[in-house]
Amino acid sequence: MNNKQLISNGMPVYGNERAWQAFEQHLNSQKYSTIFILVDTNTKRKCLPYFLQKSGLQNIEVMVIGAGETNKTIDTCVTVWNELSERGADRNSLLINLGGGVVTDLGGFVACTFRRGIDFINVPTSLLAMVDAAVGGKNGVDLGVLKNQIGIIRPATMVLLDSDFLKTLPTREVLSGLAEMLKHGMITSENYYQKVLKFSINYPETEFDLIWQSVEIKNEVVTEDPLEHGRRKTLNFGHTLGHAIESHWLASKEKSELLHGEAVIIGMILALYISAEEVSFSREKRDEIAQDLVSLYDKIPILEEDRIAIIDLLKYDKKNRNGQVNFVLLRQFGDYEISCKVANTLINDAFDYYSELKKN
Repeated sequence: MNNKQLISNGMPVYGNERAWQAFEQHLNSQKYSTIFILVDTNTKRKCLPYFLQKSGLQNIEVMVIGAGETNKTIDTCVTVWNELSERGADRNSLLINLGGGVVTDLGGFVACTFRRGIDFINVPTSLLAMVDAAVGGKNGVDLGVLKNQIGIIRPATMVLLDSDFLKTLPTREVLSGLAEMLKHGMITSENYYQKVLKFSINYPETEFDLIWQSVEIKNEVVTEDPLEHGRRKTLNFGHTLGHAIESHWLASKEKSELLHGEAVIIGMILALYISAEEVSFSREKRDEIAQDLVSLYDKIPILEEDRIAIIDLLKYDKKNRNGQVNFVLLRQFGDYEISCKVANTLINDAFDYYSELKKN
């Protein structure tokens, strides 16, 4: 358990004690001019003390951004770029991104573009960031409420995963990350999906082997298709509508916060309904999975006006080609079709299906 490591398109990912050993060896070999660490207001309080204790770092420049998706913007990047410049960062500086997906996505983008690129290390502290942002090399920010519209694919210098960070997470955040693990099961293996259903939500730090398996699944997909021409698109299963739902909730001043994983869970239920109608996914299996998901996650009321706005937001999805919205659909676990065209009437039927589901 303590000696996990893999290489993802040249980027080493290390787990638990092996992570800290590799980090120390890397710093000793590189002799960076200055080391900066990017945190948000939450990870500064909950995670930075543990990081400093484990890493032994003392002379380090700490930069703090606001927590949450609303801060994943170019304006935040400008603030961080200016801070790096004012504090004397140069091309031999290192940026460590300590936080969830907002910090690692934004921090990676900042590092890739500052002085035309400086080294960066990601230390994901949320379950979502560990199983989703840890592998793949995607860095970027939102454009208004539109998810991940600005960015670049470039791997971090290294990624460090330490399951002890998960002790700091509230249950909602654990469930948000679990959504991506459930997705990994759907696009690859029913056996893995069933294991994830039994994940210890109250003690996520005890599930590192299962988390690491999720990292390995994503790594296999990304290694086969690093630039998202084919199989990597399966990682977007449930995200076409999920991202639109998340963006709509971000844009609304009346609605309460909706986490990424919570939106993706709805998106996956909708995608499963469409898969059963369009590409012969078993209706019986669809209903079984949908029941699994609504038993784990609170249902979110989606009104008629919400549907209209969500469907309109689909035109901004990154997988679109020539103005055509493209869905990833499943024939069965691990068997998929990409670039599927779906009629709005069927999307509305899927929303009807979701709204009628009952929580056991």
